[in-house]
Amino acid sequence: MLATVPAAAQSALQLPEMYFSDSSASSVYPNAKDPQVISYKNHYYMYYSVPPSGGLPWRIGVAGSEDLVHWRKLGEVQPKEPYEQKGLCAAGALVKNNRVHLFYQTYGNGKHDAICHAVSTDAVHFRRDPSNPVFHPHGDWTCGRAIDADVVRYRGRYWLYFATRDTAFNIQKVGVASCALNAGFHRGDWTQMADSAVLSPTLPWEKRCIEAPNCIRRGDRLYMFYAGAYNNAPQQIGVAYSLDGIRWTRLSDTPFLTNGASGSWNHSESGHPCIFTDRNGTTWLFFQGNDTDGKTWFISKKKIVWKNDVPYLANKG
Repeated sequence: MLATVPAAAQSALQLPEMYFSDSSASSVYPNAKDPQVISYKNHYYMYYSVPPSGGLPWRIGVAGSEDLVHWRKLGEVQPKEPYEQKGLCAAGALVKNNRVHLFYQTYGNGKHDAICHAVSTDAVHFRRDPSNPVFHPHGDWTCGRAIDADVVRYRGRYWLYFATRDTAFNIQKVGVASCALNAGFHRGDWTQMADSAVLSPTLPWEKRCIEAPNCIRRGDRLYMFYAGAYNNAPQQIGVAYSLDGIRWTRLSDTPFLTNGASGSWNHSESGHPCIFTDRNGTTWLFFQGNDTDGKTWFISKKKIVWKNDVPYLANKG
């Protein structure tokens, strides 16, 4: 596993300070996708997707850090139950009642992929929810698939944002469900809150896809950082905000974080965001990128600053 790169090499290659990937599948093509970062018991943990290798399908890697820069792999969440046998990945996570709740997707089942739930007391080993899968959408606006889960507390409820596709399996978009604060996140606890997508691709750079919603509350607003366009199209990151969890307004018609210039480490994309505030109150945008059209994947981060509760990339003032 590649967790860090010497400073001299970083300078020569113009690599970011955090440049993480996982070489357990291949030392030639290291891969780590779909970052999700939490703080738990005075440590930082990152969950990320690991591609098929060694007879195993997609699974979830777990890494730990003390500084959000240097990461050490701690383990994997591998397929265990029948509904996971084709793979699992793209985990969302939150801490509630001193336990880590993981919301992950099954993978490889087409329109039948759904959101699952698991719980841990050490952030590495997880116990599956016996009611799994706990959620998939319904209605004529969706094929029934749910991936890229993110669960956030807002206005006295928990909100589950997910990506799905239209019935033609062509357009990727974001839907929402919700549950009570005292719910157990089980199947039956979630209520779909809209019979349509809450955010669909409409801007040229978003092309046919909005996915990987990841939310943070700031003041009265809920901000959603999302990925626009399918992988390497290039995928880039946008931001929208809501005052009720259902109706969303984009901050801009242009990406918040673009893919890199030709020759840079993230030339092929900057995608699948995770927005996270550390124990010192600093906000970071974690994201995946590569310059190989998807043969390799690395995870990095950028600092976010807030002005009047509006997010900006720190290096853009």
